[in-house]
Amino acid sequence: MDTVPVELTDEFIEVLRRGVRVFYLRRLTLFNLMYERLGIKTKSAKNDVRVLMALETKWFREVSEDFLIIRRLIAAYRSLLKSHQSLMKRMKALNGSERDVLRNAVRALEEQMKAMAEIIAAEAGKRIPAYSRVVDTLKVGGYSAAKVALAEVMTYADFSKGITKLKNYFGLFKVDGRKKGKRKIFSGEARKALEMLTMALKGTAMITAKNQLQTIEKIRETLSGERLEVIPA
Repeated sequence: MDTVPVELTDEFIEVLRRGVRVFYLRRLTLFNLMYERLGIKTKSAKNDVRVLMALETKWFREVSEDFLIIRRLIAAYRSLLKSHQSLMKRMKALNGSERDVLRNAVRALEEQMKAMAEIIAAEAGKRIPAYSRVVDTLKVGGYSAAKVALAEVMTYADFSKGITKLKNYFGLFKVDGRKKGKRKIFSGEARKALEMLTMALKGTAMITAKNQLQTIEKIRETLSGERLEVIPA
C-alpha cells in the first residue's frame, strides 16, 4: 500500500485479524520521486502498482493493530490541537464579549485535548511496553502534550536502529554546502513530535537540533536495546 488512511483503521484491523500482513510506504515523497525516476507522467492505478513494485522493500513498514490504534488516537489529538491553534489566533483579533465567547471555546478544547492525551498515554502504556518507563525517566508524566509527543515518537521511530539512522529519520542532517541542492527525505510528522517533546523537556520553544538529538539519546538509553513490540521489524 502507498498509504493506510486513518479513517479506514477498523477495516485494516479486520484484515490483520484475518492473518493478512499489511505494509505501507514509510514516506509518500518517495512515491512521487519514483514516478519521476521512472519517467512516468500519467498517474493511474496501473502506474501506481509499477511504482510500488520498483521501490525497495526497506521503504515499507509492516503495520500492527497496536500501531494503527495509537496512530488513530494521535490523529484525533492533532485535529483538536489544530482547532485550538485556530481559535487562539482568532481570539487575539477580538475584544470584549466576543473574545470571552471564544475563550470559553478554547478552554473546552483544552479539556478535550487533556482527556485525549490521557487516553493516548493509557493506550501507549499498554501497547508499547517501554513507554511508561520512558515517561518516568524523562519526567513528563505531568505534561499532556509531552506524553502525546512521546507516544508518537516511540510509535513511528524504531529505536533499535543505530543513532545515524534515527538522525536521518528525524531529519537531523548535517549541513553540507556541497550537497545544498540534494533533496532531504525524512518523516516530517515524527520530526514535529520530537520538537514538541524536546520543547517540553527544555521548557522553552527555543531548541536546537542538538537538543533534539539529546532527547533521542535519552530515549535510547532508557530502552537499553529493548525492542518495541509496536514497531514491526
